[in-house]
Amino acid sequence: MSMSAVFAETVKVSWAAEPYPPFTSPNASGEWGGWEVDFMNAICAKANLDCVITPVAWDGLIPALTSKKIDVIISSMTISDERLKTIDFSDKYYSLRPAIVGLKDIKLDATPEGLKGKVLGLQVSSVHQRYAQKHFGDAVADIKEYQTLDEAQQDLAAGRIDAIQADAFALNSFLKAPAGACCELKGDVAKDEAILGHGIGVGLRKGDTALKEKINAAIVAIRADGTYETITKTYFDFDIYGD
Repeated sequence: MSMSAVFAETVKVSWAAEPYPPFTSPNASGEWGGWEVDFMNAICAKANLDCVITPVAWDGLIPALTSKKIDVIISSMTISDERLKTIDFSDKYYSLRPAIVGLKDIKLDATPEGLKGKVLGLQVSSVHQRYAQKHFGDAVADIKEYQTLDEAQQDLAAGRIDAIQADAFALNSFLKAPAGACCELKGDVAKDEAILGHGIGVGLRKGDTALKEKINAAIVAIRADGTYETITKTYFDFDIYGD
């Protein structure tokens, strides 16, 4: 064992215990993989952190962080003004691109007028939930909430709802899968930074300044040395970091 490994700081890292491909998902043996898992491994190595993985249900991540059951959230969590009241974040490590995906045989688009009378599905406790309630709540017939994006996608494929709102990068994975043959991208939603936030960041407890600085430095380093680009090309054929 190297001396650096001996003196590595141990941190408990968590992501949502539900599959969220291509960012995090378990294989048949229960081992987690995906873009965010590879990103986490690169960050932990660069920052000399001994990262212990503890998956937690999506809506339990922030309570687990604030109660010190975990130290870090790496789970495609948006840096939103609402969340910043409770926790802190690293600099962004990829951009959020909220979009609407719907059934191919139903005409709709990502506007209140285009969704009028439709049933829209989304993940509970997400920025998409708050956005849809504000912008589409008076137009749609119903907003159906799901514990996981996967459950929403299953109902969409079965025709039980008309559309879903989620991050386009995750929806792209669904559309490429056999289950997504039912559906197509209907468009990106209009910007609302107050709700949709400032990109995706690593969640941290307020006051964990030293850990935040280590993680921010590691993000800069893996982008500079090509590691970030190499990881991204494994899962995407387009840029996800943005401006």
